[in-house]
Amino acid sequence: MQNLQEVFEYRFPQEKEVLTAFCPYRVCPIGAHSDHQYGLVTGLAISEGVHIMYTPTENGEMVLHSMNIFGDHTFNVKNVGQPKKNWADYVRGAVMSLRRKHEVTVGVRAVVNGTMPIGGLSSSAALTIAFLSALCRVNSIKLNAQEIIEHALWTENSYIGVKCGKLDMSCEVLARKDKLLYLDTKDDSYELMPKRSRMKPYEIAIFFSGLERSLMASSAFNSRVDEMKSAAFAMKTYAGMEGGTFADSRLRDVPREVFEQYKDRLPDAWCRRATHFYDEYDRVKAGAVAWKNGDIEEYGRLVFESGHSSIYNYETGSPELIKLYEIMRETEGIYGGRFSGAGFKGCCMAIIDPRYRESITAHVTEEYLKAFPNLKGKFSAHICVSADGCKFE
Repeated sequence: MQNLQEVFEYRFPQEKEVLTAFCPYRVCPIGAHSDHQYGLVTGLAISEGVHIMYTPTENGEMVLHSMNIFGDHTFNVKNVGQPKKNWADYVRGAVMSLRRKHEVTVGVRAVVNGTMPIGGLSSSAALTIAFLSALCRVNSIKLNAQEIIEHALWTENSYIGVKCGKLDMSCEVLARKDKLLYLDTKDDSYELMPKRSRMKPYEIAIFFSGLERSLMASSAFNSRVDEMKSAAFAMKTYAGMEGGTFADSRLRDVPREVFEQYKDRLPDAWCRRATHFYDEYDRVKAGAVAWKNGDIEEYGRLVFESGHSSIYNYETGSPELIKLYEIMRETEGIYGGRFSGAGFKGCCMAIIDPRYRESITAHVTEEYLKAFPNLKGKFSAHICVSADGCKFE
């Protein structure tokens, strides 16, 4: 298989100024589906991610080639236009976001390589952040970490149309190796909690279902967000709280005691979504305590609980991902696991004891392919470690 440099030299021969950027993928062991409601989250960046090799273009031309997704794309930073429903929209969005506050005149010719299949590890945010890094460098734009996160979030929310929160981009920028990111998405306060010396060793396993998730906006994802916002707006009305607008409604603004008082008046789906939020909020706090105490087994147990709630309260998870989750629960050496990302396709993540690395991979692969033999050759297992978030010069 060709590597990134070989492909770049073939696509863009004789370029003299060649630069690189990298943004890691992320996992969110506890706190899933709550960032858009201003919840608490925990996350880790991992040692795999999106690499780009690029050269600047003074005329503003953007020429993009992906080693992972079919289709090359060309546009100019001065005339980005509307989304085209392809992977390059995340790059277009990055340009559009920067142009709101900065002068962007220099483009790039670039080759992109993501080191894992698409789905569940926030490849879209990693792609966006890698190109934000490149565009800032060639246009001499200086941004701090929070500004990078906000630009990536604007790209997802306002340009692409996905109603996500800031978990993904925060993990991919703020995370540091062997430290758990503990983030409050309401006020952006965070703590990087180091691995305690008494904590048992851990690695991160990624199990790809064999079904790749599209990078484009998911109506199912957005509908879950709207159900949570609807629950918050309704409860504020029932309780006589100052309501504001539907767009401004978040479950974080509704105390749990209000939920307990009025939950029976909510439609069943809204009630389950809200139940997931409030329980996940408590799980994140408990998980932070477990991590600080060096108790990886307790942290892992809470990860499994989070996965169960995502399936039965948040109601995401394809049959394939649910099966993977069930297999992980019965596999020796897995501290905890859940499906990663939106949960409709893509992958599951697990925090594992490295001593069982080979047996875990073999057992999960065997049991999964028994259930879905048609996915042989598409299913894959990977072992990663935690990593630093994206670095900006």
